[in-house]
Amino acid sequence: MNKKRLLRAFFRMVNRLIVVPGFQMGLGSLISNPITGKIMVLGIRGRRTGKMRYTPVSWYLNILAHPQVEVLLPQGRFTGRAEEVGEGPERLEAMRLLLQGSGLSRSMYGFDPATASDDLLAEKTRGIPVIGIRVD
Repeated sequence: MNKKRLLRAFFRMVNRLIVVPGFQMGLGSLISNPITGKIMVLGIRGRRTGKMRYTPVSWYLNILAHPQVEVLLPQGRFTGRAEEVGEGPERLEAMRLLLQGSGLSRSMYGFDPATASDDLLAEKTRGIPVIGIRVD
């Protein structure tokens, strides 16, 4: 098994066994910290099964199919409507904040999101979807 697949399997297990249950028990502030980065768990309805699932990753296609989401943050939970943020200044600002809050994993992008130019940020994050959530 290559390194990338092994890491994905590891994070899937951590999310399923620690992150999601921890947030559901109200322990999000212990899990989301400067080392792990800011974490948000979404409750989203599966596009095929229609079942509600809670996940911090692998959610993009489900959001497009069912944009009504539940958000679990360390400070609490809320519901809202998710929508893709288009290209432009709003997307760059959101992406910069997202990367700055991603803890130790922010270094894997090969640049510092706090000091990177808008052009570099746009180039390095091209093709990565950004989702905004409007609170109900």
